[in-house]
Amino acid sequence: MAREELLKRISIDPNICFGRPCIKGHRIWVSLILDFLASGMTLKEILDEYPGLEEEDVLACIAYGAEMARERYIEIPLEARD
Repeated sequence: MAREELLKRISIDPNICFGRPCIKGHRIWVSLILDFLASGMTLKEILDEYPGLEEEDVLACIAYGAEMARERYIEIPLEARD
């Protein structure tokens, strides 16, 4: 599925979830799914936990995160080298 098609699965509505990016038709924040993935949760585990989601919804969250990374920079402290 093309990136543009995946991003159509993300919704930002000021009246839903405080305007945070969510999976369209759900009140599940994109950041929540990305946090799950970052903590090591597998795609299958996420889909088992949220049976209303589809694999493409999770991929849409990743695509959205990639788009945001292109637009914003998050300062990450440098580690001291020995």
